Amino acid sequence: MGIKRLSTGVPELDAMLEGGIPKGFTIAVTGEPGTGKTILCIHFIAKGVREGDKCIYVTTEESRESIITQAEQFGFSFSEGIANKKLIIIDALMGVRDEWSLQSLEMEELINKVIEAKKSLGYGEARLVIDSLSAFWLDKPAMARRYSYFVKKVLSKWDFTVMATSQYAITTSEAFGWGVEHIADGIIRFRRSVRDGVLKRYILIEKMRQTNHSLQMYEIAILSGKGLTIVKPVEMRKEDISLPRHVMERIHRSSERKEAEIP
Repeated sequence: MGIKRLSTGVPELDAMLEGGIPKGFTIAVTGEPGTGKTILCIHFIAKGVREGDKCIYVTTEESRESIITQAEQFGFSFSEGIANKKLIIIDALMGVRDEWSLQSLEMEELINKVIEAKKSLGYGEARLVIDSLSAFWLDKPAMARRYSYFVKKVLSKWDFTVMATSQYAITTSEAFGWGVEHIADGIIRFRRSVRDGVLKRYILIEKMRQTNHSLQMYEIAILSGKGLTIVKPVEMRKEDISLPRHVMERIHRSSERKEAEIP
């Protein structure tokens, strides 16, 4: 029996993944701010809405309205998906008091609200985006791995395929995103660079279980009316795609210290 795969909503990326993400997987979408993580999540949810999946988008760093507006810029009507009860966007940023908002960045509140949304949408195959999951432990990074495991363990029982974003920047001293990567079934990593005064963005499938995925890094573009587009494969040195050594050493020391703090 073959593996059922869910399309990412980006055909070229699906081809790099033998057809898409295996159903039921938890995927870490990682990278610096502004590299394309949210755009990929929007594609993933838009594809689910079109295919009749139950779709939930948790936004912690932008408002619900901002996500809807971005989707419209790429030709996706999230407003229609919401009206047709195919999509729920849970707003964890604005502090609005409506049915689909979070009043705090507490893990149990997140899980309870996602399950409530799934019950509201009904039974069936479901897609979940948490953008970003790392926002839930910014003030307690030692809990990153434990929280990530808790999310995966609980939501796996509800027929979700999950995309969870996490951010890092090479200037940060804390590994805010590494908890997600530790428990993820797959890792899609975004990077960026500035060369000759021009910003370039890249995507790399670093890990995907049960998948003979592409090992090539690709340059990407984000186009109005279309969204995330794969431009071309690129050849880069390891130094171009890795965090600087001193940052990795600092992250390793921080991780060891914080692991020791967990009771």
